Amino acid sequence: MNFIHAFKLSELPENSRLTKKVNGKQIVFFNYNNKISALGSTCLHKGGPINEGRIYPLEGEMYVECPWHGWQYNIVTGKAPYGYEDQQSVYEVVIENEDVLVSDEPVIKAKAAQHKNYPLNDLKDLQYQTSQDSINVLGISATNLNKSIPRTSTSETALVQALDFAEKDFGAKTKLIKLRDLEFRACEGYYSKHERACTWPCSISEMDPDDGMTEVYRGLVLWADIIFVATPIRWGNASSLYFKMCERLNCVQNQITLNDKILIKNKVAGFIITGGQDNIQHVAGVMSCFFTDLGFSFPPFNFVGWSRGWTSEDMEHNVEQFVKSRYIKRSVKELVTNSINMSVNFKKMDCGKLDAPLPKRRDISSE
Repeated sequence: MNFIHAFKLSELPENSRLTKKVNGKQIVFFNYNNKISALGSTCLHKGGPINEGRIYPLEGEMYVECPWHGWQYNIVTGKAPYGYEDQQSVYEVVIENEDVLVSDEPVIKAKAAQHKNYPLNDLKDLQYQTSQDSINVLGISATNLNKSIPRTSTSETALVQALDFAEKDFGAKTKLIKLRDLEFRACEGYYSKHERACTWPCSISEMDPDDGMTEVYRGLVLWADIIFVATPIRWGNASSLYFKMCERLNCVQNQITLNDKILIKNKVAGFIITGGQDNIQHVAGVMSCFFTDLGFSFPPFNFVGWSRGWTSEDMEHNVEQFVKSRYIKRSVKELVTNSINMSVNFKKMDCGKLDAPLPKRRDISSE
């Protein structure tokens, strides 16, 4: 084994770290508890810079934490805590007078843990559950209701009507997801740290496969041919639950930006929007813009809207009027019919070479 001069000892005082490129490899050196140690500086999870992470005591020893997603490594042994099997590369360090030398190769090689029954393999491998003949209709309800105080949601009622009609008149398979029943974390902004830190599958789902958005990813990306998203109007916009879901769908759109990889192909989306006051077209426009950026297409007249207008402050009569509405009964059926007819014909198209005219990482010129 050969040792290479890395830096002067004075460059690494007690309780500090230093990153150096040695023999073509980026190595992070630590000086804690009167010991100098060295690890590979790239996280085994998604390639994050562990040399930029915080250092803190854990289990009686010192660990460095990747700033992207929180993966941790012992700064001396390179091992992950809590029995995880990840092993960061470790280099041997030799001190000669005031010179710090490091081995030209790691004495312990990096090893990412292999999970035989990785719970997100279907998402990672994009195991689509659609076929040329499938009619899988997913309804997503974004209304937020108190479970202990049952009441009627007009948007969800119309959504259920749409799913029932799709099943009975077209033989569709249907699923209903109520976002309020899912326990899922808000987007934690890993993209803001680095675009590659926003991953597919979502890094939050990777850390917690039971996070409720995992069900949405499976339904929306893998299972559905057609989706209907239903939302009430809240202060002129879709519900907060809707936007919470959308923020977590950044990992779907980000695959286009980073990898020219389109996850949503040959899929159709429609919307059901209800509110006591009118702002339906604005909400529909915002929703349409977002879902087209994911890759969804729309039938003619892709939304149903219900509003009693600006002056209708008698909300105690809203559900009563909604239930009586002939317009709702008719328009929901027409939305379903238009969407299914489009899906059946749309899936005859070859989307294998589909591209997206969206900003992409490769558009950035290197200077």
